[in-house]
Amino acid sequence: MAYAFMDGAEALARAALLAGCDFYAGYPISPATKIHLLLMDALPSSGGIAIQGEDEIASISICIGAAMTGRKALTATSGPGISLYSESIGLAIMGEVPLVIVDVQRMGPATGGATTGAEGDVQFVRWPTSGGLPMIVLAPAGLASMLSLTVHAFNLSETLRTPVILLTSKQMVLSKQTVATDEVALPKIRNRHYFSDPGEYVPYGVDKPSDIPPFLPMGASQPVRFTGSMHDARGYLTKDPEKAEQKLRHLQQKITAHAEQIESVTLDLQKGAKTLLLAYGVNAPLCEAAVQRVRQKGKRCSLMIIESLFPVPEKRLQSALQGIRTVIVPELNIGLYAESLKPLLAPGQKLIPITRVDGEPLSVNAILREGHLL
Repeated sequence: MAYAFMDGAEALARAALLAGCDFYAGYPISPATKIHLLLMDALPSSGGIAIQGEDEIASISICIGAAMTGRKALTATSGPGISLYSESIGLAIMGEVPLVIVDVQRMGPATGGATTGAEGDVQFVRWPTSGGLPMIVLAPAGLASMLSLTVHAFNLSETLRTPVILLTSKQMVLSKQTVATDEVALPKIRNRHYFSDPGEYVPYGVDKPSDIPPFLPMGASQPVRFTGSMHDARGYLTKDPEKAEQKLRHLQQKITAHAEQIESVTLDLQKGAKTLLLAYGVNAPLCEAAVQRVRQKGKRCSLMIIESLFPVPEKRLQSALQGIRTVIVPELNIGLYAESLKPLLAPGQKLIPITRVDGEPLSVNAILREGHLL
């Protein structure tokens, strides 16, 4: 059996290279700097390209340009950087650009606590730009999860031609643990579909809204029109209401129609349990330990770990909520993900958010105590 002693930054960089990442651009910012340094070192020696931009806006813009030439691109930042990325994320959505964006969360708002952990970007990365279109947001629940979910992020970005946000945190990226790497089931590597027909290339042409247009890189034998403005299937600017609706419905439905492909959850449901502990991110291992403690006391408790935060995995959630009276959601923020769960609760089901916002982590005992589990 193969073991590796590594932190989350090393796991993410390793998985990105395995997924075929061959381009990185970023600006050093705590606590994402180690990812930046690892990829700046690793990519040139493996035939890739790594660039330190003059700032965050330049960095994500460079990545968009690289992705449109056919590169598998990644950029990494933290809260203040993801705020600066906002407009360019909109460009990537409108231009259907494959791109993986890592947000290593820290305390905010503004500069906040540069070396202090938190998970306060949860709702911001769901709606990071104008237009109100859905984003894919994945949240690793540990280092094994970091390995597999990074590959999953690249797969989704490539096959759906969309930016994907990999949402993690200071504690996970900078904490080391031993991982049995040969036991981690990595997804099969998937790449974007390239245009190969003999006819005219229509950059955004689809037969139905949920289809993904084939990709042709900039500099190919045919023109590739790219714009952040409203455009038709050929990439020409338009104000035609019908064509505008077709474009926006497509950008919505190519995400929502592939919800099952995006979804990544782990269920540990106990028959007869009336309590569901729901976890994501750095609190997932704590919740696993809490459920074990509850069961050792002879009580029943179910567990659901969500790695695909958005789109919300509604069908799996509604299934897990059957027969449940109390849902407990620990978060290192003011209860942000719990807000997304409220519309899914049936009458009489109680939601208990367990929150901490002072920069310190939660504990198993705090989850047990505040969730009234023992």
